[in-house]
Amino acid sequence: MLKIRLRRQGATHSPFYRVVVSDSLKTPSNATVEQIGHYDPKKNPADVKIDRARVDYWVSKGAQLSPTVKSLLKKNKTA
Repeated sequence: MLKIRLRRQGATHSPFYRVVVSDSLKTPSNATVEQIGHYDPKKNPADVKIDRARVDYWVSKGAQLSPTVKSLLKKNKTA
């Protein structure tokens, strides 16, 4: 099954996340199917850019949102 979840990148104490579509049985750091956005919590306000059209496409194909990505989408209606 595919999941839409966060993939951590960046240096120690400077996290940066990519929103990716990947296989749920593999770790998020493994190969991903597609990168559909990013999230930078260190900026004020946090920088969130997620392609809603691609999220809708993957959800229609059966992908599930992680709880964190779901809350990011809910908080940022215009993302």
